[in-house]
Amino acid sequence: MRLKFLVPLGQVQERWRHDRQEFLSKAKALGVEVALQATSFVIHSQNQQSEKALLEGVDVLAVIAPTSISPVPIIEFARKSGVPVIAYDRLINDCGLDLYISFDNAKVGEMQARYLVQRKPKGKYLLIGGPKEDNNTPFFRQGQMGVLGPYVDAGEIKLAADQAAKDWLPDEAYRITKEALEKSGPLDAVLASNDGLAEGAVQALQEAGLEGKCLVTGQDAELSACQRIVAGTQSMTVYKPIKFLASTAVEMALALWQKQSLSGKTTAVSNRRMPVPSVLLPPVLVDKTNLEDKVIADGFQKKNEVYRRAS
Repeated sequence: MRLKFLVPLGQVQERWRHDRQEFLSKAKALGVEVALQATSFVIHSQNQQSEKALLEGVDVLAVIAPTSISPVPIIEFARKSGVPVIAYDRLINDCGLDLYISFDNAKVGEMQARYLVQRKPKGKYLLIGGPKEDNNTPFFRQGQMGVLGPYVDAGEIKLAADQAAKDWLPDEAYRITKEALEKSGPLDAVLASNDGLAEGAVQALQEAGLEGKCLVTGQDAELSACQRIVAGTQSMTVYKPIKFLASTAVEMALALWQKQSLSGKTTAVSNRRMPVPSVLLPPVLVDKTNLEDKVIADGFQKKNEVYRRAS
């Protein structure tokens, strides 16, 4: 079987490096040939690359979508060619899909928000979300507000600001946090939807002399985030064991190629056109108490690198 995997480059480079490594490792173990290609989040570029790959005899295509609808031409081309398509990590809307595999992203948002309210049930919060074009963003938001909503409605939590950061840029999070501090004063918590946004928020907090005094969430267990957790400037992150995501995707791709039934192995997630067979893996909440047991013991980050700044 020949599997094509399109991996995006860009602001979340570290995250996708882990995916590529695990994807190739599992494919090799199963004897699956992988055509692995890094691609930008430029819609036209990704569509061209996918169509070219399909014409070269790909049996299954796995796509990380730049936005929730941009790869639809890829899907249409694949269906005409009889090639199954897997939406990897991000759901693709308004098309026929063979499989969607990701983590439970609503649970990610819920974990972030619950961590904060358990420690600061009252106070001033700043919410920094991802770009609206990213299909994972509304799932994170759903989980976050499912927890925060009642506290906000009761007036126990006041929102200094609630903004989306363009392209997940740390600089955007820095700007948003700095403006919130200037307008509203010290913050009790920053709900940053991923570690890149946490990085920008922490920089602004440090400049204001508030590092370690304000709770900050994150996601992805990036090396710099783990270092900040050890240093006490970031409170937590959500670790998503990429090896399980990548290995399951390869296994499912092989099953699709062999025309095996996925019944009983999937749940259904709507992409506005159809209930898509989906696999949603459980995320893991990580803070200083379990960083070594989860992220380091799993081999996702190396202990000497995590503690390098602390030594």
